[in-house]
Amino acid sequence: MNKRTLHAVATALAATVVLGTAGCSDGSHSGSHSGSSQQGGGSKNPALANAGAAVGGTPQKGGTLTVLSNQDFGHLDPARNWVIGDMDFGTRLLYRTLVTYKAEPGSKGGELVPDLAEDLGVSSDGARTWTFKLKKGVTYEDGSPVTAQDVKYNVERSFSPDLPGGPDYAARYLAGAEGYRGPAQGQHLDSVKTPDDHTIVFELRKPFAEFPNATVLPTFAPVPRSQDKGPQYDSRPFSSGPYKIESYDRDKRLVLVRNPHWDPATDTVRKAYPDKLVVVMGLRANQIDDRLIASEGVDASAVSWGKLRPESTPKVLTKADVRARLLAESTNCTEMVQMHTGRAPFDNVKVRQAVQYALDREAVLTASGGPALNDPATALMPGSLFDGKQPDTLGIPATGDVEKAKQLLKEAGEPDGFTTTITVSNGDKGVAEAIQQSLGRAGIKVTIDAVDPSAFYDTIGDTKSRSDLVYTGWCPDYPSGSTFLPFLFDGRYIKEKGNSGNHSLFRDEATMKRMDEIAGMTDAAQANTAWRQLDGEILAKAPTAPAVIERMPLMLGTNIAGAFGHTSFGGQLDYATIGLKDPAKSGS
Repeated sequence: MNKRTLHAVATALAATVVLGTAGCSDGSHSGSHSGSSQQGGGSKNPALANAGAAVGGTPQKGGTLTVLSNQDFGHLDPARNWVIGDMDFGTRLLYRTLVTYKAEPGSKGGELVPDLAEDLGVSSDGARTWTFKLKKGVTYEDGSPVTAQDVKYNVERSFSPDLPGGPDYAARYLAGAEGYRGPAQGQHLDSVKTPDDHTIVFELRKPFAEFPNATVLPTFAPVPRSQDKGPQYDSRPFSSGPYKIESYDRDKRLVLVRNPHWDPATDTVRKAYPDKLVVVMGLRANQIDDRLIASEGVDASAVSWGKLRPESTPKVLTKADVRARLLAESTNCTEMVQMHTGRAPFDNVKVRQAVQYALDREAVLTASGGPALNDPATALMPGSLFDGKQPDTLGIPATGDVEKAKQLLKEAGEPDGFTTTITVSNGDKGVAEAIQQSLGRAGIKVTIDAVDPSAFYDTIGDTKSRSDLVYTGWCPDYPSGSTFLPFLFDGRYIKEKGNSGNHSLFRDEATMKRMDEIAGMTDAAQANTAWRQLDGEILAKAPTAPAVIERMPLMLGTNIAGAFGHTSFGGQLDYATIGLKDPAKSGS
């Protein structure tokens, strides 16, 4: 799934925070990843004191939880929501999916539990058909029942050209989905059947044993046809979860209040402790950090949406009482420089390899918050998909190899280098400057185009007008190579607008043929080995240059309880369980 990077400009302060070991837990299933850094004997990373644990005890019911943010959400429409934090927020608070993740810290957060469905689905026809029975008594915010037809309708909406950007598992796996363009003209998918209001059947074009994992995604949330307002639905999704939208002033403020028709007897996951959630947007990142470190007044009952800024790290890690309020789970996402392989000069593999060799991953790591909060990336898939540790197939030094990069540019017919542009989210300006400086050493002159985080994926998803380079990350939707490499490197699913994942626009016949072969393997261990081998083969063709695997450092106010970074949501707070120690102190 898409990963939005949220940290702000780095300063030299980040470089001064050297905190014991840089090798630390990476991933939703307790892997450990050290990249090019080694685990220090007996030394501990103070940023990880709360790893795998909930902070603040059990919340009390009531009060107002405030979320301080530097941005708006990309999309809350469940057909369009495929950015990791937005999915967490949407599926934990506003809408339910067929299946969801357990609301527990650490590796248990990777376990599936039924949500709208009574179980995790029943397969037949060699995992080509999946049947889900819906629970009785689940209702929307107006008290009307959630039906199987509503889930089918949202799956169909996800194909609509005017609703781009969402997960495309339905397009990849449903039988007869080729060329389908949504339900607007009265067209429906025959491969999604609803024999009654509480039964939904999915017929797939190939076996897919992992299909229940995909039904965690917002695509598999219900949308009643009567409430659908096309692109405007983004601003007011109709709630099937514990909260509903009271008001939403885009880029400024979102207020959620209790959905009186949500029945906790049908929901084993969401605790819904606060009476109200207020998301305050458009704040400066340094303002958020400073307010949460001070934790005064209503800020004691607040949390951060985005990452702690690299330059704020020393203020947090050097004070035990503040450090105790820091969460820093691994994002389980690989951040990378993705190159437009269909446009000169990046259509030349030697130019792309030159970028891989010129990139100074240590400088990017420093700009991302230093070794306490990041590991250098040496492969495409995160360490959790390699039994805990990424291989280093290219063997490029962490600071790069400038001479080798220059040699490759010479062989590519670009001995004097060239000029290009990289698009980054505003918060990644410091990272972009580190990339600019490191590629500049080899003669590649980079101009930085920093865009607002809420517009970032729409900008880089416009394949006609986007820049040559983009800096973005990808996270596995669940622990399988099938949710990583095909979404980043299968050229058959590139879209002109709303393109997602494959931002290198990589179209390589041998790679796509091999992906199909691996997808057809019935032995999971054999498939895992094959994905890992393919990772190295794609890396050698250089559509991207992996940079770092980040943690998600989040500050909590002193009145916050039940808080943990969820390993399956990129380390973002699990909004299913968070609340307040003393609701009376929240000012509501």
